[in-house]
Amino acid sequence: MKFTLQPEDKTELEKLVKSGMTPVSISQRANILLKKADNMSSVAIAEELGINRHTVELWVKKYRNRTAEQDLMTLLSVSEGRGRKEEITGEAKTWLISIACMKPKDLGYAAETWTTSALTKHINKTAKDAGYERLSTITEASVFRILDKANIKPFRIQYYCERRDPEFEDKMHNVLVVYKQLSMQFDEDGKLLPFEDGEATHILSYDEKPGIQAIANTSEDKLPDTQNGTIQRDYEYKRLGTLSLLAGIDLQTGEAIPMVSDTHNSEDYIEFLKKLDAKYPGGDKIRLILDNLKVHSSQKVVEYLQTIPGRFEFVFTPKHASWLNLVEGFFSKMTKQMLRGIRVNSKQELEERIYKYFDEINADPVIYHWSWNLEDVDADENVKVQTLVS
Repeated sequence: MKFTLQPEDKTELEKLVKSGMTPVSISQRANILLKKADNMSSVAIAEELGINRHTVELWVKKYRNRTAEQDLMTLLSVSEGRGRKEEITGEAKTWLISIACMKPKDLGYAAETWTTSALTKHINKTAKDAGYERLSTITEASVFRILDKANIKPFRIQYYCERRDPEFEDKMHNVLVVYKQLSMQFDEDGKLLPFEDGEATHILSYDEKPGIQAIANTSEDKLPDTQNGTIQRDYEYKRLGTLSLLAGIDLQTGEAIPMVSDTHNSEDYIEFLKKLDAKYPGGDKIRLILDNLKVHSSQKVVEYLQTIPGRFEFVFTPKHASWLNLVEGFFSKMTKQMLRGIRVNSKQELEERIYKYFDEINADPVIYHWSWNLEDVDADENVKVQTLVS
């Protein structure tokens, strides 16, 4: 609806703005009405005068709702105690914060988290019935200030790891004992000491990286030149499917051992164990540090291990503790160096390039060491291993 001023009001407002004797607050309100009559938006007026948009709309509304008995100066003037909103009580703030600490979906909305706008609308709509009528007109800015002062940020999600493994501490300590004993197998120059007769145990950090996407470009990349110093790539792409990588890092030699598969199941895991069995001398033990997924201890896996009793030992990390497994650092490095931004013409090409990456890594292997404090770990402790064979 178009906003207009009575001619006599416009003349009076212009005098108030020009007069050097007009109080700042009244001059500002007069300015709001004049600019609104000139078809300026509330946002533009607020920006020009350095005030809140709601302030602009408030005075426009007051002018429109002015009674015939109320003259212009009475409207624009606020006598002591009049026109000031009731103070928001501590109890009202507490109620507001309690609503902010609930999920919108629990109050019948579709959203998982609040936005300041959505929260303010809900507060405005429900405050009166809750007994906090003052909050029915609270602005977004005020809601934000109340939450900020209480350090409540209901629009953010911060992830954490719930310790759901009742044996978390024991399992973590057991893995650290392995790392401590590993550190004792290297001399001062970082060279691996030879195994004692009959006690060769090869220790590997193992994990899977499923869902590696084979993605193809729909047009050729444009390589850097004097006009543009970056690779240019069309936004369009084509998905060709996914591959799974099973990999172990020999923690004594640094060699990375890969196996790429179309699937990620017990059969794949058994094939990887067979690969390790063929790689290391018969009679030596092969100890794997890994997480306790179902595929790692399935009935098929147990049946295979029964055919080679005593060959494999397993040290399981606690649930949700992938950071304890050194191969995770290798996967992170691989993602940064090779997988990030990769484009291929087929799944076969992706598989070949993964194996090529491992060949390049193994040409100059890096031995992964646990770098966190191991001073409190006793290397003479017995490592608790599982064979999965009864």
